[in-house]
Amino acid sequence: MGVFIIARAWRSVALAFGLICFGPAASLNAGTLISPGTFNMMRKSAEPFGLLAIKLSAGGLNDKWNGVERKLEDDMVQLALCDGDRERCVSPAALQFLAIVDSGRTRDGRARFGEINRAINLAVKATSDMAQHGQPDVWSTPLATFTSGAGDCEDYAIAKFVALRMAGISPEDLRIVVLRDQIHGEDHAAVLARLDGHWLMLDNRRMAMIEDVDVRNHRPLFVIGDEGVMRYEEPVPIAARQDFAPATPVNFAAPVDVASRAN
Repeated sequence: MGVFIIARAWRSVALAFGLICFGPAASLNAGTLISPGTFNMMRKSAEPFGLLAIKLSAGGLNDKWNGVERKLEDDMVQLALCDGDRERCVSPAALQFLAIVDSGRTRDGRARFGEINRAINLAVKATSDMAQHGQPDVWSTPLATFTSGAGDCEDYAIAKFVALRMAGISPEDLRIVVLRDQIHGEDHAAVLARLDGHWLMLDNRRMAMIEDVDVRNHRPLFVIGDEGVMRYEEPVPIAARQDFAPATPVNFAAPVDVASRAN
């Protein structure tokens, strides 16, 4: 999943517009891998979770994200055409997605985030890639997701990311984050949007939004934004290293199978 809306696609949008993951909601009430006190000590980055991140220029996740970006060009052209003449739009999926964007635009601040988060959670049925596509780890663009009416966590995240951008949220204030669920041993993807300096998580597992500092039992692995795909550095301060178990090794040369493991 780096920022998948490339400059050319967003220029198309600007001209035309003027400019759950699969499974039950997870409990995020238990103790976090990073204790609140330690977490606050480590906040030294503008990225979600306050952790430093290193840009990736190659690897499976980068390749996967670049593929999504290319497909999104077609989506953005279709959405621009439908927005310009909705009566003649032949894509029900585009009209449904545009209606969500319109609804978001009528609200401000946190209410805009909440409206889009809720609408997309309700519009898409949580379904695994194996059940829907017969293969693991298929990342879909918003129109593909809305056409099928089904998707898993990264499909929700991509749709929310695009909808928020179209609703007027700055790219500087939007990220897709891949996290490791420490309890269930699987990866999960969600959108984080920044408001007044605070990052809020828009998750398909819940309607309510929570701040990154309140996320429990999840270790952030990757962050995707306009700078591309970035890998979080190991979030272990010197004073606390002996208290932390080593992170699960990740093979960055191999494809990152988020969808088949993320719910």
